[in-house]
Amino acid sequence: MAQASTRFALSVHILTLLARHRGEALTSARIAESAGANPAFIRRILCDLARAGLTEGRLGKGGGAVLARGPKRISLMDIYRAVERESLVPAPKEQSGKKPDAGSDLSQKLPRVLGGAVDEAEAAFFAALDGVSLKQVLKAVA
Repeated sequence: MAQASTRFALSVHILTLLARHRGEALTSARIAESAGANPAFIRRILCDLARAGLTEGRLGKGGGAVLARGPKRISLMDIYRAVERESLVPAPKEQSGKKPDAGSDLSQKLPRVLGGAVDEAEAAFFAALDGVSLKQVLKAVA
């Protein structure tokens, strides 16, 4: 079984920390210390968050990462989309280079059935994330 990504949870930690220190630029080293992560990994995640318009970097002395918009205007779904690239339930891969039997009823119908259930579950998951703002997270951990 594939290991679950920690990028989303770590990204929520990063953005919550930036929201807590609103207006103060935080270095990747300071963020890494808080999150218990490697500063280089934090920088990679900050790049993804910046590309999504959630953070921006300040250069020079006292530089670092800051929120690009208010925590009320950032949803958990915004964060998830910024850093996760895989489906919640990845499609099965070929085993040992063998393809499924194209003539098999099961091989033909199962992907549609499974796909429908997975699509429904993902829609519910994404709707739940979209309903929670970073401001709510900040308030809950204060």
